[in-house]
Amino acid sequence: MNIIEIDKQYIAGTYARFPLQLVEGKGSMVQDADGKEYIDLGTGIAVNGFGIGDDEWKQAVIAQLNKIQHTSNLYYSEPCALLAKELCLRTGMKKVFFSNSGAEANECAIKAARHYGQTKKGADCYTIITLKQSFHGRTITTLSATGQDVFHEYFTPMTEGFVYAEPNDLNSVKELIKVHKCCAVMIELVQGEGGVVALDPGYVTALAELVKEEDMLLVVDEVQTGNGRTGSLYAYMDYGITPDVVTTAKGLGGGLPIGATMLGERVENLFTAGMNGSTFGGNPVACAGALSILQRIDERLLQEVKQKSAYIFNTLQGAKGVKSVSGKGLMIGIECEKDAGEVIEQCRQRGVLVIKAKHKVRLLPALNIPMEQLEKAINILKEVIEK
Repeated sequence: MNIIEIDKQYIAGTYARFPLQLVEGKGSMVQDADGKEYIDLGTGIAVNGFGIGDDEWKQAVIAQLNKIQHTSNLYYSEPCALLAKELCLRTGMKKVFFSNSGAEANECAIKAARHYGQTKKGADCYTIITLKQSFHGRTITTLSATGQDVFHEYFTPMTEGFVYAEPNDLNSVKELIKVHKCCAVMIELVQGEGGVVALDPGYVTALAELVKEEDMLLVVDEVQTGNGRTGSLYAYMDYGITPDVVTTAKGLGGGLPIGATMLGERVENLFTAGMNGSTFGGNPVACAGALSILQRIDERLLQEVKQKSAYIFNTLQGAKGVKSVSGKGLMIGIECEKDAGEVIEQCRQRGVLVIKAKHKVRLLPALNIPMEQLEKAINILKEVIEK
């Protein structure tokens, strides 16, 4: 039996995998089991921000592996503390809770919001407003926070206490606040699984003001948008707002599992000993790798992300077969006249890996992808879309 056959026999069928076994790579080039090379524009769904086998990240991970691989949160750990310090200094947030994934980071944010609401307004103040077309994770509670019925279909009853507003419609939020006792609004500034759609800046500014007036928390889910993906360290920085809670994961770890919930001034001391926890949260190896990633997301790299983004938008907007291009930075959705699945398959055959978001082709290339490789991949994508 080959790997694909073994996978199909022994792994739960929760993934519609491409007929492709990736075995190795370097940077933005990956290789399959037959030795064929591909330009990777998916990066493990916005995880490998510096590509495959990044040398500095590997050195940081290996150095920590040679010291101690796990301590548990009963003890102090240098990589954990230094990563938290770096996150706070770079964002202005005050405290960090580490976990293993974006869903867990969002679970912590939900706990913070409910605790805040109950403390400030009473036990019945626990409802959180999220947006339709949002996606916040795969646990039952983060699925409940997700404003897409398709994700709820097989797992009802959902966790109570979530209501959904129309994106870019402030009145929709106001109406929900009138009806429900709400403790927070939780948003993605670019709705990734909802079709790679960026929220309107004017709406976000007004929403932040409304939330503050209502003494609610503003939670920004930066699981996919964070860590340089949109051309800022975190997407909220481009919108000129100050969230109370920011969650992140994916690109922070460089390929190892990590989630982080950053707590602002209003909630920095909300959690006390025993109120939350995670066996692997703050793992020294994952944190050492993440610190290496975060310290290298500097202004030069962010400008590079913006330039590459402009190139992609300029090349594809208005091109034959392209209906629209949406997103921000190197988080891009392309609506094509052709079926997205067909475009993805034809690109794969021609040595370019792209993925999907709803009915769109989604691009999430490495932040440092060489321009020559990016241009080659985008030209192939463009040709596939045109034909």
